[in-house]
Amino acid sequence: METLTDNKIIELELKANQIRESIIEMLLEAKSGHTAGPLGMADIFTLLYTHILRHDSRNPEWSERDRLILSNGHICPVLYATMAHAGYFPVEELKTLRKFGSRLQGHPHKEWLPSLENSSGPLGSGLSQAVGMSLADRIDNGRSSSKYFYCLMGDGELNEGQNWEAIMLAGKEKLHNLIAVVDRNNIQIDGYTEDVMPLDSLRAKWESFNWHVIECSGHDFQALNEAFREAKGVFERPSVIIAHTVPGKGVKEFERMYEWHGKAPNKDEAEMALKELRTLGGKIRAEHE
Repeated sequence: METLTDNKIIELELKANQIRESIIEMLLEAKSGHTAGPLGMADIFTLLYTHILRHDSRNPEWSERDRLILSNGHICPVLYATMAHAGYFPVEELKTLRKFGSRLQGHPHKEWLPSLENSSGPLGSGLSQAVGMSLADRIDNGRSSSKYFYCLMGDGELNEGQNWEAIMLAGKEKLHNLIAVVDRNNIQIDGYTEDVMPLDSLRAKWESFNWHVIECSGHDFQALNEAFREAKGVFERPSVIIAHTVPGKGVKEFERMYEWHGKAPNKDEAEMALKELRTLGGKIRAEHE
């Protein structure tokens, strides 16, 4: 994995901002959906699809591709937007989100959009799917397989017991090519995670199940890149990146408010958000010209 240059980081910042704009536009058109999580994860998805994942948008079924498994399927607007900007399907299709007959449903459905790796709806099942994929790959290709399996998870869904069964199995099997990414944004649909069901210390919990744990900001591209580099350098156990993110990132009026977990902006709110994001994009360009 290459170190990120200053120019690459600027490129990533601009692309993530563009993806956030698409998320707002999608949600406005759909009039329903989740806002906070998708905005908060835009930097991570941007880095994955432009720098980390081995994939080919022109050949989505390429057998040697890495697999990205989305567990918290409700944040799919950021997955769809990032994939569209990566060339998997036309950007214009994003505005069909949640509409009848659309390939872009409110939770991802693999059979309707084959470039998806899994269908997800019920929280807490994605890591089990990823563990199964990694184990199947070991059976097929042995421990020398070059594929990586990235499982994106929310912190709130760690309330689900099935996660810890999957975490325990992955640690026992030493699935070194499995990398989980936890969106540690501290919110869920009905409140702040530490009020609903306290999770800390997440590091200690994952380490006790034989996982290699890395913590970093989910908005620092250089730190994220180093985290993925470190995870890929671990060969005796699976790794988890606990990424501390700001829900609603990029729109000050949405940031850190759990009320935006499962709410879409109305017309006025969307216009405000788009204006703020476009202003931010202009500042990024101006600062580096």
